[in-house]
Amino acid sequence: MSATVEYHFSMVSPWAFIGHDAFHKAMARRNVKIDYKPIALLEIFEEHGTPLPPKRHPSRQKMRWLELQRWRERRELTFNLKPAFWPFPFATADKVIIALAARGDDPSAFMSDVFKSVWSDEKNMGDEGELQAAADRNGFDGAALLEAAKSPEVEVAYKANTTNSMAMGNVGSPSYFLNGEIFWGQDRIGLLEDALSSGRKPFTVPD
Repeated sequence: MSATVEYHFSMVSPWAFIGHDAFHKAMARRNVKIDYKPIALLEIFEEHGTPLPPKRHPSRQKMRWLELQRWRERRELTFNLKPAFWPFPFATADKVIIALAARGDDPSAFMSDVFKSVWSDEKNMGDEGELQAAADRNGFDGAALLEAAKSPEVEVAYKANTTNSMAMGNVGSPSYFLNGEIFWGQDRIGLLEDALSSGRKPFTVPD
């Protein structure tokens, strides 16, 4: 039986974007099922007292800019450090992924399209027309998906994802959970793959 990794993330997260391809390639190598769990990231930040990037200490802001450039080079990506439409209203993009996953579709290509649209093409992916076009480009009925994303069922799932994510100890995006153990940050993908390869028991916090 293949393992399952819960993927907690938001489409507004630059780190989810940077780790997107690497994560999916690693999971494909291990034949791992991905359980997509989009979360309301600002609620996670609020829960842990994490300020938004512009309000963080200047030293942390400088480190963020350096890390974005380092990982852009490491992952061999091309993107703007300050895209025109970031941050953007991200809830609808997150909810489209919930709608896709709920009906058994693979959302990874749509996610890749949205990430590229934000960070490389500088499109406003808070605009429903842009989201619909991205869904259409990837073989989905964009209009129907947007309608599904607004359903009460998806809203309930989005809230549940966020509540459960906080209860599991998540502090940001992306985070990957394997057998309850959290791997926070796209820079932990290698550690996640090591855990999958070894089949070890999950590490826990000592009492």
